[in-house]
Parts: sequence; structure tokens; C-alpha cells
Amino acid sequence: MQIKINNVDTFVSTGGREADKDAPCLLFIHGSGQTHLTWLLQARFFANRGWSVMAPDLPGHGLSGGDALSSIEDMADWCHDLIIAAGHDKVTVIGHSQGGLVALELARRHPDVIAGIGLIALATAIPVNPQLITMAEDNEPAAFDAMVTWGHGRDGALHDHPMPGNSHMHMGKRIMASNPTGALATDLKACAAYTEGEVAAASITQPAMIILARDDRMTPWKQGQGLANAIAHSNLATIENAGHMLPVERGDDVNKALRRLFEQTGA
Repeated sequence: MQIKINNVDTFVSTGGREADKDAPCLLFIHGSGQTHLTWLLQARFFANRGWSVMAPDLPGHGLSGGDALSSIEDMADWCHDLIIAAGHDKVTVIGHSQGGLVALELARRHPDVIAGIGLIALATAIPVNPQLITMAEDNEPAAFDAMVTWGHGRDGALHDHPMPGNSHMHMGKRIMASNPTGALATDLKACAAYTEGEVAAASITQPAMIILARDDRMTPWKQGQGLANAIAHSNLATIENAGHMLPVERGDDVNKALRRLFEQTGA
């Protein structure tokens, strides 16, 4: 669907179903350089099973207008504006990587609209190699290559995609290339600058599900375990033989873990 947020045209995937304000709402937030397509396997699955789904393209990404936001805090406030504009009182928010930082900060700043939180491939901080930021500023295609190479596990690198005919590596690069120039660099700098993850994690009182990949090279499993320990009401699901791009690499396993969260929240 198309919706205006702060007078800017914004695209929000609803998983192929018409948005239902009366159904429990799931808000999916994508990661650095990504779009709503990160959540293709989740949005369709849950939209066809009674949930109202919102998987937006953040500003300056995909089909949304505006400029990419330069801080995690601004992205969190933008997501709150989206929730209000869409007419929902509460959502269960699910974030992948950078989107997880946004979800954490959203829950810290606006706890009244959060029923539960799902955090995928995340730790309390996402340090970014300065060379990767420089590469994203000066040579985006090389940065795309680096991101997809480090972002996928062995099976993903071998093009073992759950949707026949698709390639993790090629699809990942095409998604990033679909964004306006500079979006990836802006996202990476926002991740590197965010320092409130531990405080935000400690503030979470809602049910939480942490979903980690054993072979994640971007957010190592031990760091993600630290996030799970920092959140009072969290459960931890570890997915084997997968890398950082869990929502596409292991869509079924991610969906099963999320359903456990939704059972807790009543979503």
C-alpha cells in the first residue's frame, strides 16, 4: 500500500493482503541497504494466516520517497509515525540487523505501542568496518558484493534458495542496487553511530524473541546471546547452517520462531 508519512510517499508491503486495522499487526523493519523484500517469506506467510502485516521501505529506500534517515533514533520515530498513520494502537515489531536496532529504539522511545519484539541477527551494537563505509561511499557495487558475501552462510553462497529459481547472492545485490545512491552508506553510518543498544535492551518489558544464526559472520552468535541475556523477557532461537540473512536463508525456521513470540503476545 501507499501511505504518506510526514508528507512523503511511502511504500508498505502488506504481504499481498489488504491491511486490516482490526487484526493484530506485525511491523517488519529491514536492515542496511535493504527493502521490504527482505521480508517476502514472512510477509506473505503471516498475512495469509490472519495477521495484518506492514513491511515498509524506509525513507530513501526501495519504493519510498524522501532521503535515507541518518540515525537509528530518527528511524524509530519514523516507524512510530507509520504506526499512528496506519491506525494501529499496538504492533509486534520485528527487525533484522539494523532494523533490529530500530525496533529496540522504537520500543524504548514508544513502549506504549509495542506488544512484543522480535530481533533477528542482532546484538546490542553493530560495529561497522570503516573501510566498508568508505567503500559504500566511493564504490557501491563493491560494497554490495562485500555485503552479500559476508551476509550469507555456506548454503546461501551456493544459491540454495527456498524460492526455486532465485539466488541469494544475485537477489541481495539487486535489492541494494534498487535503492537511491548513498542509502547503504547512510545506513551503515547510522549503525556505527548508535550507542544506546544496551540501554534500550534493558528497558524492554514486553515478550521478546531473539533469533540468531550459528554461522553469522556479521553479528557473531556470542554477541547476539549477550543481547538475549540483556532483555528480561526474551527467548532465544538459534538456527544452524545459516548466515546473517536469516529471513531469506531460513524463512521457515524464522517463521516458526516468530510464531512462538506471537503466541506470547496474543498477536
